[in-house]
Amino acid sequence: DSRTRGFDPPGIIELVKRLTARSDLELTTLFLDCSSAELERRYNETRRRHPLAQDMPVGAGIRAEREMLEPLRRWADMVIDTSAYSANELSQVMRESFAGTPASATTVTITSIGFARGMPPLTDLVFDMRFLDNPHWVPELRNLTGQDQPVADHIRRDPACDEAFERISGLILMLLPRYQAQGKAYVNIAFGCAGGRHRSVFFAEELAAALRRSGYSPTLLHRNLGARSADLLEGATP
Repeated sequence: DSRTRGFDPPGIIELVKRLTARSDLELTTLFLDCSSAELERRYNETRRRHPLAQDMPVGAGIRAEREMLEPLRRWADMVIDTSAYSANELSQVMRESFAGTPASATTVTITSIGFARGMPPLTDLVFDMRFLDNPHWVPELRNLTGQDQPVADHIRRDPACDEAFERISGLILMLLPRYQAQGKAYVNIAFGCAGGRHRSVFFAEELAAALRRSGYSPTLLHRNLGARSADLLEGATP
């Protein structure tokens, strides 16, 4: 670091050359660069002083630092210009450049919930399924759940069901690879309805199956299936 007392680029290069000669090490040197204009903008934005320009304009410090670091830049195996990168974009470039193995798949959790019992923490995507016809108001379906075939058949008969599932599943299948490319380790998806026993359960089951067909291994949770009767949450009469 240029702020270090006795900073010696030629000495660093000699040290790395000796390490590179060792058979038990695999060494790569990376130099992170940035345009002078962008560096000056960043210093002005953060209101930090350049370490080599305590009593001078920041541009003078940047020029001095460039001159000091030039041997390292010229000698580096790889130079990455960060001028146009956000922090997330730079992180992605680093993973692509240095990951010894492909990034592990994003962990996907799908949860069905009843909104009356509150939202689960750390949820990334929430879909409200209360626009679908509610099986709770069909007496013979009330005590069943979205895992039961009669309830699934009832929900599928809603004209909005197929299109809603197609759009939601398509969105999620589009997002998951992009989340993984950004290094997001966990994605939590929730489907909600009033009591958390019928519509949300059905859609959570359907999405989990669709993701498995596409090569994912989601964890499926039904938060409210073991809760008290949905009558207490949805009312005894429509």
